[in-house]
Amino acid sequence: MKNTIKLYAPIALSILVFANCNAQKKTAENTIVLKNTSNLELTQKAISIKRNQLSVNKESGMYPILIYKKDTIPAQVNDLDGDGKWDELFLVTDFAANQEKKAVLSWSNKDPKFTIRTSARFGKREGKNLPVHPDTQEVLLANQVHKKLGYQKYQTDGPTWENDKVGFRHYLDGRNCKDVFGKKTPGITPEDVGINSKGAVEDNYHVMHDWGRDIFPVGSSAGLGGFALLTNDNKINRLGILANDTINNIEKTTFKIVSEGPVNSVLNYKYQNWEASGNKYQAEETASIWPGMYGYKNTVSVNGLKGNDTLLITLSNLNNQNPLQVIEAGDFVCFIQHDKLTYERQWILGTAVIVPKNVYKGYIEAPKTGQLTDSYLIKVSVKNNQEVSYYPIAGWELSADKNFKDSAYFSNYVTTLAKQLSAKIKVEVK
Repeated sequence: MKNTIKLYAPIALSILVFANCNAQKKTAENTIVLKNTSNLELTQKAISIKRNQLSVNKESGMYPILIYKKDTIPAQVNDLDGDGKWDELFLVTDFAANQEKKAVLSWSNKDPKFTIRTSARFGKREGKNLPVHPDTQEVLLANQVHKKLGYQKYQTDGPTWENDKVGFRHYLDGRNCKDVFGKKTPGITPEDVGINSKGAVEDNYHVMHDWGRDIFPVGSSAGLGGFALLTNDNKINRLGILANDTINNIEKTTFKIVSEGPVNSVLNYKYQNWEASGNKYQAEETASIWPGMYGYKNTVSVNGLKGNDTLLITLSNLNNQNPLQVIEAGDFVCFIQHDKLTYERQWILGTAVIVPKNVYKGYIEAPKTGQLTDSYLIKVSVKNNQEVSYYPIAGWELSADKNFKDSAYFSNYVTTLAKQLSAKIKVEVK
């Protein structure tokens, strides 16, 4: 599959580059020493280096060129706080056990274009009869949800993000579910997924295409890796609403594509005045995806917590007829399902959520009826404004790795990934 045109311009400071070193103007250099401190082999290990650790001056180009031996390590810069100045150098690279890599970082004014291996997409329309246009941000008020408007405002119900292995989407229309796109090829999915030739919203992704399709039913769950709140009154509170509700329990939802580039795409959501059990909470989540992993990193924080309020991370168990596996691996606890979890139980899909062991407090099952059903709810103990990062994972039998058809193989993939995510890279900048 070929993706030649993005419908919107990428955010300027998060564009990635490939290096033709002879053509670059070098204005500032660092030697970066990366040390795998574990005895594990690491595949596509993500590394973030803060701007203040690096030699950067006004004359430096905006494109990082990172050379290890004679190879270029794909890297990009991200402006995470939106102040117009990049904050981090982000890269992914492989390591042998205990391997040390010494790479030279220089800067270029030219964009030599790395292979695009991640993407974020968001399209919306301002009226029922108006075409979808690409955008990078949105503000959704409580009375602007799907049912109240009378039409679906968003392409694919909300933003999508993907890497070379798998894709996801978020129902921004008030439901805040997390859904899965099964991918059969490594290329980025076409820009018109979810719209027709006239630019109207259209569900054209629940049928098989060369690239794959939407494979995961969510129903009244929050999907794979959504979150909710268990309040002091022992009530399970959904973040948002169901499809037939006309008013949101979140006063204002603010969404933004923070970064989009070849090795990292980042999306941020802020939930203002989320009403739960008579209290109002402020919540934020950030989804970050990079190549090589059948999943992504989700980071959540909540403010307004009282007493024994507990964060719940959701793992939809729709169509699951097999036992749930709960396995400790590295710094994490892995929740693993493997069954025909897809629509009409047509294909085998493994789903998992990898949560930090140090905040894990057990799990419960969602009720059979109500606003949040058909899920395992993983209890996480957090304090106000304390960030917790976890990893939703999806392995489809028709993906590039056909071994996901086997339950033991998928379980081993998840636990091995958890160990790799636990591995620390020591970073030294000279």
